[in-house]
Amino acid sequence: MLKSTPIIGREKQTSEVRIQKKRRVNPSECFKTVLDENLMSMRLQKFLSAAGVCSRRHGEKLITAGRVRINGQTVCELGTSIDPEADWVEVDGRPVAVPETRRYIALNKPAGYVTSCSQPGEKLVTDLISIPDRVYPVGRLDKESTGLLLLTSDGSIHHRLSHPSFDHEKEYEITLDAPVSDDSLGRLAEGMPILGSQTRPAEVIRISSKKFRMILKEGKNRQIRRMVGHIGRRVVELKRIRIANIRLGRLAPGTWRHLSDAEKAVLLNFP
Repeated sequence: MLKSTPIIGREKQTSEVRIQKKRRVNPSECFKTVLDENLMSMRLQKFLSAAGVCSRRHGEKLITAGRVRINGQTVCELGTSIDPEADWVEVDGRPVAVPETRRYIALNKPAGYVTSCSQPGEKLVTDLISIPDRVYPVGRLDKESTGLLLLTSDGSIHHRLSHPSFDHEKEYEITLDAPVSDDSLGRLAEGMPILGSQTRPAEVIRISSKKFRMILKEGKNRQIRRMVGHIGRRVVELKRIRIANIRLGRLAPGTWRHLSDAEKAVLLNFP
Protein backbone atom coordinates (compact mmCIF):
# COMPACT_ATOMS: atom_id res chain seq x y z
CA MET A 1 0.00 0.00 0.00
CA LEU A 2 1.31 3.41 -0.91
CA LYS A 3 1.67 6.20 1.58
CA SER A 4 -1.37 8.47 1.62
CA THR A 5 -0.27 11.46 -0.43
CA PRO A 6 -2.30 14.46 -1.61
CA ILE A 7 -2.50 14.54 -5.39
CA ILE A 8 -4.35 17.72 -6.22
CA GLY A 9 -6.76 20.03 -4.53
CA ARG A 10 -5.28 20.85 -1.12
CA GLU A 11 -4.54 24.38 -2.31
CA LYS A 12 -7.98 24.70 -3.85
CA GLN A 13 -11.47 25.01 -2.56
CA THR A 14 -12.63 21.53 -1.66
CA SER A 15 -16.10 20.23 -2.40
CA GLU A 16 -18.45 17.52 -1.19
CA VAL A 17 -21.13 15.31 -2.58
CA ARG A 18 -24.49 14.08 -1.46
CA ILE A 19 -24.79 10.77 -3.26
CA GLN A 20 -28.31 10.37 -4.52
CA LYS A 21 -30.24 7.32 -5.60
CA LYS A 22 -32.60 7.32 -8.54
CA ARG A 23 -36.23 6.28 -8.38
CA ARG A 24 -36.61 6.92 -4.66
CA VAL A 25 -38.58 9.13 -2.35
CA ASN A 26 -36.56 12.29 -1.75
CA PRO A 27 -35.42 12.12 1.91
CA SER A 28 -36.13 15.84 2.26
CA GLU A 29 -39.79 15.03 1.67
CA CYS A 30 -39.93 12.20 4.19
CA PHE A 31 -41.19 14.34 7.05
CA LYS A 32 -44.15 15.34 4.91
CA THR A 33 -44.99 12.09 3.11
CA VAL A 34 -44.19 9.47 5.72
CA LEU A 35 -45.62 11.47 8.58
CA ASP A 36 -48.93 11.61 6.72
CA GLU A 37 -48.89 7.91 5.85
CA ASN A 38 -47.26 6.10 8.75
CA LEU A 39 -47.36 7.95 12.07
CA MET A 40 -51.00 6.92 12.57
CA SER A 41 -49.88 3.28 12.81
CA MET A 42 -48.38 3.50 16.31
CA ARG A 43 -49.80 0.79 18.55
CA LEU A 44 -51.56 2.08 21.63
CA GLN A 45 -49.54 -0.03 24.10
CA LYS A 46 -46.31 1.17 22.47
CA PHE A 47 -47.48 4.76 22.87
CA LEU A 48 -48.23 4.20 26.57
CA SER A 49 -44.76 2.73 27.05
CA ALA A 50 -43.05 5.58 25.16
CA ALA A 51 -44.95 8.08 27.32
CA GLY A 52 -43.58 6.45 30.47
CA VAL A 53 -46.96 5.29 31.74
CA CYS A 54 -46.07 1.60 31.96
CA SER A 55 -44.48 -1.29 30.11
CA ARG A 56 -46.07 -2.50 26.89
CA ARG A 57 -47.32 -5.67 28.60
CA HIS A 58 -48.93 -3.71 31.43
CA GLY A 59 -50.33 -1.33 28.81
CA GLU A 60 -52.14 -4.27 27.25
CA LYS A 61 -53.74 -5.00 30.64
CA LEU A 62 -54.84 -1.36 31.01
CA ILE A 63 -56.41 -1.48 27.55
CA THR A 64 -58.29 -4.75 28.06
CA ALA A 65 -59.45 -3.49 31.45
CA GLY A 66 -61.15 -0.52 29.78
CA ARG A 67 -58.96 2.08 31.53
CA VAL A 68 -57.73 3.75 28.33
CA ARG A 69 -59.67 6.24 26.23
CA ILE A 70 -58.88 7.70 22.82
CA ASN A 71 -60.61 10.99 21.97
CA GLY A 72 -63.11 10.35 24.75
CA GLN A 73 -63.94 6.79 23.67
CA THR A 74 -62.99 3.78 25.79
CA VAL A 75 -60.80 1.30 23.87
CA CYS A 76 -60.51 -2.38 24.81
CA GLU A 77 -58.95 -3.93 21.67
CA LEU A 78 -55.21 -4.64 21.71
CA GLY A 79 -54.77 -4.02 17.97
CA THR A 80 -55.75 -0.38 18.28
CA SER A 81 -53.39 2.17 16.71
CA ILE A 82 -53.26 5.92 17.18
CA ASP A 83 -51.81 9.06 15.64
CA PRO A 84 -49.65 10.62 18.42
CA GLU A 85 -49.88 14.00 16.67
CA ALA A 86 -53.68 14.12 16.53
CA ASP A 87 -55.29 11.70 18.99
CA TRP A 88 -56.04 12.53 22.65
CA VAL A 89 -55.19 9.61 24.94
CA GLU A 90 -56.20 9.22 28.59
CA VAL A 91 -55.49 6.58 31.22
CA ASP A 92 -57.88 6.59 34.18
CA GLY A 93 -59.03 10.02 33.03
CA ARG A 94 -55.53 11.53 32.97
CA PRO A 95 -54.07 12.79 29.65
CA VAL A 96 -51.00 11.02 28.28
CA ALA A 97 -48.36 12.54 26.01
CA VAL A 98 -44.94 11.43 24.79
CA PRO A 99 -42.23 13.95 25.65
CA GLU A 100 -40.61 15.32 22.50
CA THR A 101 -37.15 13.85 22.02
CA ARG A 102 -35.02 14.88 19.09
CA ARG A 103 -32.80 12.12 17.83
CA TYR A 104 -29.53 12.51 15.93
CA ILE A 105 -28.06 9.21 14.75
CA ALA A 106 -25.02 8.01 12.82
CA LEU A 107 -25.50 4.73 10.93
CA ASN A 108 -22.96 2.59 9.09
CA LYS A 109 -25.10 1.75 6.07
CA PRO A 110 -24.47 -1.71 4.62
CA ALA A 111 -24.66 -2.40 0.88
CA GLY A 112 -28.09 -3.47 -0.33
CA TYR A 113 -30.10 -0.95 1.71
CA VAL A 114 -31.79 2.07 0.13
CA THR A 115 -31.69 5.51 1.70
CA SER A 116 -35.42 6.09 1.61
CA CYS A 117 -38.43 6.29 3.87
CA SER A 118 -40.59 4.04 1.75
CA GLN A 119 -39.80 1.83 -1.25
CA PRO A 120 -41.73 -1.40 -1.76
CA GLY A 121 -39.61 -4.50 -2.13
CA GLU A 122 -36.42 -2.88 -0.84
CA LYS A 123 -34.56 -3.02 2.45
CA LEU A 124 -34.68 0.43 4.08
CA VAL A 125 -31.99 2.05 6.23
CA THR A 126 -34.69 2.98 8.74
CA ASP A 127 -35.29 -0.73 9.38
CA LEU A 128 -31.84 -0.85 11.02
CA ILE A 129 -32.70 1.76 13.69
CA SER A 130 -34.26 0.13 16.76
CA ILE A 131 -35.81 3.05 18.64
CA PRO A 132 -39.48 3.96 19.17
CA ASP A 133 -39.06 7.39 17.56
CA ARG A 134 -39.35 7.73 13.81
CA VAL A 135 -36.16 9.04 12.21
CA TYR A 136 -35.44 10.10 8.65
CA PRO A 137 -32.25 9.91 6.55
CA VAL A 138 -30.35 13.12 5.82
CA GLY A 139 -29.04 13.09 2.27
CA ARG A 140 -28.38 9.86 0.41
CA LEU A 141 -26.06 6.97 -0.22
CA ASP A 142 -26.95 4.83 -3.21
CA LYS A 143 -27.89 1.20 -2.73
CA GLU A 144 -24.44 -0.18 -3.57
CA SER A 145 -22.56 2.31 -1.37
CA THR A 146 -21.75 1.91 2.31
CA GLY A 147 -20.67 4.01 5.25
CA LEU A 148 -21.76 7.00 7.27
CA LEU A 149 -25.37 8.12 7.03
CA LEU A 150 -27.09 10.57 9.36
CA LEU A 151 -30.71 10.18 10.48
CA THR A 152 -32.79 12.51 12.64
CA SER A 153 -36.27 13.10 14.03
CA ASP A 154 -35.69 16.87 13.99
CA GLY A 155 -37.59 18.23 11.00
CA SER A 156 -35.97 21.65 10.96
CA ILE A 157 -32.40 20.37 11.09
CA HIS A 158 -33.25 17.65 8.55
CA HIS A 159 -34.34 20.30 6.04
CA ARG A 160 -31.30 22.47 6.68
CA LEU A 161 -28.76 19.66 6.40
CA SER A 162 -30.37 18.38 3.20
CA HIS A 163 -30.29 21.81 1.53
CA PRO A 164 -27.45 22.54 -0.96
CA SER A 165 -26.47 25.62 1.09
CA PHE A 166 -25.27 23.32 3.91
CA ASP A 167 -21.73 23.59 2.61
CA HIS A 168 -19.92 20.94 4.65
CA GLU A 169 -17.32 18.35 3.73
CA LYS A 170 -18.05 14.71 3.03
CA GLU A 171 -15.17 12.27 2.74
CA TYR A 172 -15.23 8.99 0.84
CA GLU A 173 -12.97 5.98 0.32
CA ILE A 174 -13.17 4.69 -3.26
CA THR A 175 -11.81 1.44 -4.68
CA LEU A 176 -11.63 1.02 -8.46
CA ASP A 177 -11.59 -1.98 -10.77
CA ALA A 178 -8.10 -1.19 -12.09
CA PRO A 179 -5.07 0.95 -11.21
CA VAL A 180 -5.53 4.69 -11.73
CA SER A 181 -2.85 7.18 -12.80
CA ASP A 182 -1.90 10.39 -11.03
CA ASP A 183 -3.11 12.29 -14.08
CA SER A 184 -6.58 10.74 -13.80
CA LEU A 185 -6.75 11.53 -10.08
CA GLY A 186 -5.77 15.08 -10.97
CA ARG A 187 -8.71 15.31 -13.35
CA LEU A 188 -11.06 14.19 -10.55
CA ALA A 189 -9.64 16.84 -8.24
CA GLU A 190 -9.84 19.66 -10.78
CA GLY A 191 -13.46 18.93 -11.64
CA MET A 192 -15.19 17.79 -14.82
CA PRO A 193 -18.53 18.23 -16.61
CA ILE A 194 -21.30 15.85 -15.55
CA LEU A 195 -25.08 16.21 -15.71
CA GLY A 196 -24.77 19.50 -17.58
CA SER A 197 -22.46 21.34 -15.17
CA GLN A 198 -18.87 21.40 -13.96
CA THR A 199 -18.08 19.73 -10.66
CA ARG A 200 -16.31 21.84 -8.06
CA PRO A 201 -12.63 21.33 -7.16
CA ALA A 202 -12.09 18.46 -4.73
CA GLU A 203 -9.31 17.03 -2.62
CA VAL A 204 -8.02 13.64 -3.74
CA ILE A 205 -5.55 11.54 -1.72
CA ARG A 206 -4.07 8.33 -3.07
CA ILE A 207 -4.09 5.27 -0.79
CA SER A 208 -2.91 2.59 -3.25
CA SER A 209 -2.86 1.90 -6.97
CA LYS A 210 -6.63 1.30 -7.04
CA LYS A 211 -7.80 3.14 -3.93
CA PHE A 212 -8.07 6.80 -2.93
CA ARG A 213 -9.96 9.21 -0.69
CA MET A 214 -12.04 12.08 -2.03
CA ILE A 215 -13.37 15.10 -0.12
CA LEU A 216 -16.28 16.88 -1.80
CA LYS A 217 -18.60 19.78 -1.10
CA GLU A 218 -21.51 19.51 -3.50
CA GLY A 219 -24.31 17.15 -4.35
CA LYS A 220 -24.96 15.58 -7.73
CA ASN A 221 -26.70 12.31 -8.51
CA ARG A 222 -24.15 9.46 -8.22
CA GLN A 223 -21.42 12.05 -8.67
CA ILE A 224 -18.36 9.98 -7.76
CA ARG A 225 -19.43 7.02 -9.89
CA ARG A 226 -20.07 9.29 -12.87
CA MET A 227 -16.73 11.08 -12.45
CA VAL A 228 -14.85 7.81 -12.21
CA GLY A 229 -16.57 6.67 -15.40
CA HIS A 230 -15.17 9.74 -17.17
CA ILE A 231 -11.60 8.55 -16.46
CA GLY A 232 -12.33 5.09 -17.83
CA ARG A 233 -12.63 3.25 -14.53
CA ARG A 234 -15.45 1.66 -12.52
CA VAL A 235 -16.15 1.99 -8.80
CA VAL A 236 -15.94 -1.35 -7.01
CA GLU A 237 -16.44 -0.03 -3.47
CA LEU A 238 -17.58 3.38 -2.27
CA LYS A 239 -17.68 4.11 1.46
CA ARG A 240 -18.41 7.42 3.16
CA ILE A 241 -16.20 7.86 6.22
CA ARG A 242 -16.92 11.42 7.35
CA ILE A 243 -19.57 14.15 7.27
CA ALA A 244 -18.28 17.48 8.64
CA ASN A 245 -16.88 16.59 12.11
CA ILE A 246 -18.72 13.26 12.32
CA ARG A 247 -16.59 10.22 11.54
CA LEU A 248 -17.58 6.64 10.81
CA GLY A 249 -14.74 5.32 12.96
CA ARG A 250 -15.09 1.69 14.02
CA LEU A 251 -18.87 1.57 13.79
CA ALA A 252 -19.70 -1.88 12.42
CA PRO A 253 -21.84 -2.24 9.25
CA GLY A 254 -25.53 -2.21 10.07
CA THR A 255 -25.04 -0.66 13.51
CA TRP A 256 -25.71 2.87 14.72
CA ARG A 257 -24.99 5.29 17.55
CA HIS A 258 -26.31 8.58 18.89
CA LEU A 259 -24.26 11.64 18.00
CA SER A 260 -22.14 13.12 20.77
CA ASP A 261 -22.90 16.59 22.15
CA ALA A 262 -19.89 17.98 20.28
CA GLU A 263 -21.07 16.46 16.99
CA LYS A 264 -24.60 17.78 17.47
CA ALA A 265 -23.31 21.24 18.31
CA VAL A 266 -21.56 21.55 14.94
CA LEU A 267 -24.65 20.46 13.01
CA LEU A 268 -27.11 22.57 14.99
CA ASN A 269 -24.96 25.71 14.80
CA PHE A 270 -23.93 25.38 11.17
CA PRO A 271 -24.90 28.55 9.25
